Amino acid sequence: MKHRVLTLLLSLVLLRSLPALVTFGGLDLSDDNRLLFRADAVQDGSVPQNALFVSRLTDLALSQMTAFPERMELIANGRIVQVRNAFGALRISLTGGLPQAVAGFPSFVNGKAITGGRVEDMAASQDGRWLLYVEPVSSAYGNLILVDTQLGEQKTVALNVERPDLQFPACWSPDSRVFVYACGGKLYYYTVNPAQTAAVDDRYRLIGDGTINSVSWSGTGDFFYLKGSTVFRVRGSELFARTLYADFLEIGAVLGKIPFDFDGNFDRFWIAPDSRSILFSKGGRNIFYYPLEMDDFNTMEASLPYVVIPQHSYDINVLWGPAGPLTVIASVMREEGPNVIVYRLSPQVDDSGGLSTAAADQRTGSARMAFIPLEAPPGSAGVLSPDGAKALFWGEKGVVLYDYINWRVLRTISSRPSFSCFWISNEEFVSGDDRRIERVQLSGFRSLVCLAGISEYGFEERGRGILAQTGGVWFATDGVQPWTEVSNPPRRSPSQISGRYRVYLEPQVSGPYENLPMIRNTAGVGTVALVQGLQYQREAPARDLPEVAGIFSHGLRSGLREVSLCFDLYDDITGLPQILDALRRFGFRATFFLNGEFIRRYPEAARIIARAGHESASMFFAPIDLSDSRFRIGGDFISRGLARNEDEFYRASQGELALLWHPPYYAGSTEIAEAAAQVGYRSSGRDVDPMDWVSREDARRLGISQYPAGDMIDQIMEAKRPGSIIPVRLGMLSGGRSDYLFLRINVLMDALVRSGYTVVPVSTLMEHAK
Repeated sequence: MKHRVLTLLLSLVLLRSLPALVTFGGLDLSDDNRLLFRADAVQDGSVPQNALFVSRLTDLALSQMTAFPERMELIANGRIVQVRNAFGALRISLTGGLPQAVAGFPSFVNGKAITGGRVEDMAASQDGRWLLYVEPVSSAYGNLILVDTQLGEQKTVALNVERPDLQFPACWSPDSRVFVYACGGKLYYYTVNPAQTAAVDDRYRLIGDGTINSVSWSGTGDFFYLKGSTVFRVRGSELFARTLYADFLEIGAVLGKIPFDFDGNFDRFWIAPDSRSILFSKGGRNIFYYPLEMDDFNTMEASLPYVVIPQHSYDINVLWGPAGPLTVIASVMREEGPNVIVYRLSPQVDDSGGLSTAAADQRTGSARMAFIPLEAPPGSAGVLSPDGAKALFWGEKGVVLYDYINWRVLRTISSRPSFSCFWISNEEFVSGDDRRIERVQLSGFRSLVCLAGISEYGFEERGRGILAQTGGVWFATDGVQPWTEVSNPPRRSPSQISGRYRVYLEPQVSGPYENLPMIRNTAGVGTVALVQGLQYQREAPARDLPEVAGIFSHGLRSGLREVSLCFDLYDDITGLPQILDALRRFGFRATFFLNGEFIRRYPEAARIIARAGHESASMFFAPIDLSDSRFRIGGDFISRGLARNEDEFYRASQGELALLWHPPYYAGSTEIAEAAAQVGYRSSGRDVDPMDWVSREDARRLGISQYPAGDMIDQIMEAKRPGSIIPVRLGMLSGGRSDYLFLRINVLMDALVRSGYTVVPVSTLMEHAK
């Protein structure tokens, strides 16, 4: 009995040992019952940030005073800066102001809890009136909601849309009158008409099969759709005019063809500003440039410009100005960490070394054009000025201004890590770091849009003003007017008591909040939390299958909320760069099971995994099904196969595999595990099978279901328990799939974080289970 009580108490302690996502602090209560406080968000998957809030305690109204620029965009015809961060969506006047919550959109100041994970994506119309977001109904799905920000009203557009991974599943036309969205592997369009009360059935808004990667809008408002190898174009005016929602292909025109079938899971395309050519990324590695002309259908196989980028590339960014050259920028995972590569479409350099941009040649598709490498900017995030003459690049190394045409640095704007930038005009832009959001003119003049983060704050010694310091500079506001710089302001000593209230912080034993600001009414009766507390959902008891002797299938079921994500690499690198990038952003360590065939094909990838700090484990020397009766599986065969894989990994990485493995395809047994144990190996199993290994061919042959990636995520979240081992297979399946679980890894990691889980290597689960 004592042992059971001790175990229960230990599990309760361990439950709270996970770091909180949000911490409140610095409570400062004024004489007129206004409460200043700071919130620090360090949630996995997002950038660490803080925000300053003020609350009027008489009615608990909450206002946000700073806006961290994790993402920014210019809307409302250049009048409004929209900011997205851990606390929601905010809008600020471009001329300077305090952040305002978006009417009709859930944010922290209007009651939405901060649950961790990445910043939820959205799509705002260019005029700023309309906003699209996905309202969650499960870990992987939600309803697509259209918000009228003028009226604060919502309308449901579609049910069971996939929650965003790297791209939002909808995109707006430049004139803000039409948007296109993806749902269930099909594409639909929707015209915005405030006077329309009855919704049009989605059967009459169908475009065709595809993902959001299958469509694009041009700057002139034309809409492009890639189906198979055919490029369709619909004039924006025609699309909006079809109020009866006629068949899409009847109002579209064939613009051209490409010599490949388009796969919306792995392929991307970009349309030239003049709509006469296309840049096509096949599988994220092969970049092709094609002219879009009807008489080219029979000559598309001719030699045209292309480039093969490194196999560890991801996050392709394309800069294509109205008159300037075409530039491709990609992030690359290297042994030393993320890097950037750049290629520009230009005439081939002659013997004299001359280089001309010759934009006219690009439109002809001349074979003389080629992609040439350029020196990399400080980051892959970049944007062109409206005239295409200059470019801004930003990232951890700061903000740099480029002469885009001649590809040379004009000057460094800032050396502080910057999170987002955009152009206002050819001579002015907005830049945001962890201290300020500023307008910056190329002449050097700067003006404050809003504070982004603060180090000190308080109330003025006399008066109603609020003070905040960032970067060693003090600013003041009355809570209505924008922040203005002040010098040596007298500040009142912080207080937690007024004539009517007393405030304090109450620790939380579970959930994403470290503590909660509490309000005690000393003039009456009652204490309330300023912020609604949130507890993680209790897990139902695990229904574990009988253990196979010698195989570790899961960790402790009580205590720490931790799971292992295990990535199986057989013979294909597809998906690995994106997985490593996601793990880096979330701050997770995972276990990679490497088959010898993969190590031999991709030795650099094996080195990158090891250098990134992940656990490198074995999956035997070849992709052999050890349960196959054709093989005679003895101890010598197992030990020799494991030793051979150790040698393969050492040759590739100069490092050693962990003494941890699982047989290919998880075809394990007690006998196989015992044979591996004889040479020091621990055998890993799994207690969650996502079924991501099932191809279309497997489904037909074995008579089993093939689930979409979103369904797999929901099933994982339903099946996982503390200590679970969740395998994810990387690489393409020879039998084919319509989508892949690894393409939705950010959504899965979001779901785990929002359920209070962290991700650890399998060896950590083993250690904690001792």
